[in-house]
Amino acid sequence: MGAAATILHADLDSFYASVEQLLDPSLMGRPIAVGGGVVLACSYEAKAFGVYGGMPGRRARELCPDLQFVSGHFDQYQRLGDAAIAVLGDFTPVVERISIDEAFADVAGTKHLFGPPGQIAGEIRRRVRDELGLPISVGVASTKHLAKIASQVAKPDGLVTVAAGQEMDFLQDLPVGLMWGVGPVTRTQLAEAGIHTIGQLAARPGSSLRGLVGVAAGDKLGALARNRDPRRLVTGPRARSVSAQSALGRRAATTAVIRPVLRHLADRVAARLRAKDRAGFTITARVRFADLRAVTRSVTLPAAVSATAIVAEVAEELVRQALRDHPAEKDISLLAVAVAHLVGDKPLQLELPMRMAGDRRRPGSNTGHARWRADRAMDAIRERFGREAVSYGSVALSARGRIPDDFRELAEREL
Repeated sequence: MGAAATILHADLDSFYASVEQLLDPSLMGRPIAVGGGVVLACSYEAKAFGVYGGMPGRRARELCPDLQFVSGHFDQYQRLGDAAIAVLGDFTPVVERISIDEAFADVAGTKHLFGPPGQIAGEIRRRVRDELGLPISVGVASTKHLAKIASQVAKPDGLVTVAAGQEMDFLQDLPVGLMWGVGPVTRTQLAEAGIHTIGQLAARPGSSLRGLVGVAAGDKLGALARNRDPRRLVTGPRARSVSAQSALGRRAATTAVIRPVLRHLADRVAARLRAKDRAGFTITARVRFADLRAVTRSVTLPAAVSATAIVAEVAEELVRQALRDHPAEKDISLLAVAVAHLVGDKPLQLELPMRMAGDRRRPGSNTGHARWRADRAMDAIRERFGREAVSYGSVALSARGRIPDDFRELAEREL
């Protein structure tokens, strides 16, 4: 007998589209998409035609001629997402929120109050439906990874409990694409090796998987396929850093690709720091290569920074360092930027006008002060006219088809 199935994964179904249908009942039961030039999210009715998040709007309309695009109500997403996750908190204090619309909960310590985990999950679903008008799927299992898979199997608007001792039977015939970390590239690699189900993946020896997808990914996927997931829930304030990332598909690691992406990520991170009057000493850049192996590089600066240009320049140096350390890697699939060791962003104190090493990156230097003023001016314009009103040139020129930052910010709430 395995560990008790006390971990819940609750995931609001087609959350953004469901909110739009809730706000406008005339959209109920119709194929809709949030967005325009790109599909940010879509209803199950649209998914039935092959539409999915991230698809170009033109292609979505070709697949589903009756598709109706709607504007996003980001404030309502935040309000309703918070309210749904709060329902979990009424049943257990052990809640780990992982995005705007999903969270884990461990009910091992509250079963004596509210009944078996499956009963608790059912009550959560009922309350979210009755109080908020939204569908939510819940998976119940002994590990986080298995609970998340169970909630996907439960969709739409369902509940699946994986009893202790039945884990491998449950996983056996499920597609590998349901697993954490198996995206389109990895799924193709596994399919070419004849691996289509989680059971087939679990049956492969570790050495075989390492040869297919790399050492780190092979070991991780092999363990998860055998339901070996020792991770505990992380509760309370999660972030002591602010981060942003961008998945790139498979792109050549050139300056033309790297620089505008890093500038955009630095802009998102630094703007959020300034909005909370925070600054950070440590800048970290993460690079994921085409085979999904990832490396990180960090540097701690002598002064806390919140200037977009400084974060971008340091991040670019770190990425180039990572690429120099891995000369065989010519393609990348993801870039991420984080600022950590946060402190209150004190009023800027100007320094004497002396030429010193690293002058451009010292907040109190002439250059640093000019960057701070430019950032604050942009912040003020965006506050009044919206984030898209002004941007850095390299970012604006490469922004066509990009998912709006307001949408990304909902999933990146660390402050």
